[in-house]
Amino acid sequence: MKAKPLFTALLLTAAAILTFSTPSLAAQPTTDFTGVAKKAIPAVVSVKVEFKPSPQALFGSPFGTQERDPFGDEFWNRFFNMPRRESQPSSGQGSGFLVSEDGYLLTNNHIVENAGKVTVILKNGKEYEAEVIGRDPNTDLAVLKIDGKNFPYLKLSNSNNLEVGQWAIAVGNPLGLSATLTVGVVSAIDRSNLGLTPIENFIQTDAAINRGNSGGPLLDADGEVIGINTAIATSTGGYMGIGFAIPSNIAEHIMEQLIANGTFTRGYLGVVLQQVDQGLADAFNLEDTKGALIAEVAKDSPAEKAGLRRGDVILKYNGKDVDNISVVRNAVSIMKPDEVIHLQIKRQDKTINVDVKVGAHPQSLAATSETVNKLGIQVTELTPEISKNLGYSDEKGVVVSSVESGTAAQLAGIKKGSLIISVNHREVSTPDEFYNILADTEDGRPILLLIKQGNVTHYISLRVH
Repeated sequence: MKAKPLFTALLLTAAAILTFSTPSLAAQPTTDFTGVAKKAIPAVVSVKVEFKPSPQALFGSPFGTQERDPFGDEFWNRFFNMPRRESQPSSGQGSGFLVSEDGYLLTNNHIVENAGKVTVILKNGKEYEAEVIGRDPNTDLAVLKIDGKNFPYLKLSNSNNLEVGQWAIAVGNPLGLSATLTVGVVSAIDRSNLGLTPIENFIQTDAAINRGNSGGPLLDADGEVIGINTAIATSTGGYMGIGFAIPSNIAEHIMEQLIANGTFTRGYLGVVLQQVDQGLADAFNLEDTKGALIAEVAKDSPAEKAGLRRGDVILKYNGKDVDNISVVRNAVSIMKPDEVIHLQIKRQDKTINVDVKVGAHPQSLAATSETVNKLGIQVTELTPEISKNLGYSDEKGVVVSSVESGTAAQLAGIKKGSLIISVNHREVSTPDEFYNILADTEDGRPILLLIKQGNVTHYISLRVH
């Protein structure tokens, strides 16, 4: 008989704990993303592409047949956004999203590269033929335009304010399933040295991203764009919890130039940077391995004019610590010519401040020339990771990152992933050297390339008319 009051007291005590210890629903962080879905989904589109007829099928991979190719599909997808196959598909599909009410859209460059016709399909089923306003292969961004007005659109947020652990919502058309929303968090920021694009500063997220999500938005909890979904790390071809997005600040900066000019003029410092390891840190009396060592200063470059020297170590840029050489390279690359970058330099035992007025990147200037356009090649740096995966050891050169359809280079069998060792008997080790030599080539003269494709090294002579 005495057990009943005790039982009642325990229940009351438990109720009291629940009453006074449990926060109200209003005070808890929201896990309801219906508001984001209603805001974002109408502005996210499907991008369908019909590719230009291409003779690429005649050449296959750089290794000849698939049986001789020592790398798998995942490698070619990861580093060069291309499938390893004997022929290219006639059509493809990805995602994109509207950024203005008058029909401007953002998507990935690799979706619309070599496109003959681009069709944008809205959530309501309406289809529009889109114009490719401009592309930037170095960051894998592209701007499209459709005719009309009063389109739903998304606002670009300030990605500089991102913090690891905050909500990240991906919207796109994975595997052809339109208007798919997935949720995760920002897993990391400032990811670089992945070998995905020449300019890298990715947001990493565990929001589910699959084939077809490329070009779609990565959103915050307010439904504003913090990134453009671009790539995944996978051993299966599908979602494994690691996706990468281009930060919105970079995308907005490039988008503005592409809309205004159709091209993006990249900033240029004129230095060759070397990563600081423990041995170099000891030799240069540095406290740790942070910083970027200047190994070479180009003649008449903005760096030389500002007084930078070989052996200087860049400790900070615009007040930010230099954790690796990529952060400096990326920061300069997205700057406009004549902007000033503030550098903190360690020179011998002194720390000094140097302001450098950024110039126009030679690659940007050369890439607009008639010779380069007709040749149809874009190249990128041979990074240690790409070198390792391609099986190179002591080779120097630049890696072909893009070959325009129907150009002299493609007709000669040059493929993405090929290593260009020299141009007109002059060795090249940086994209700058490659583009500058092409720009200096007299009109009508053949261009002689020494190329390594697979295990075969051979010369190719291209005549641009």
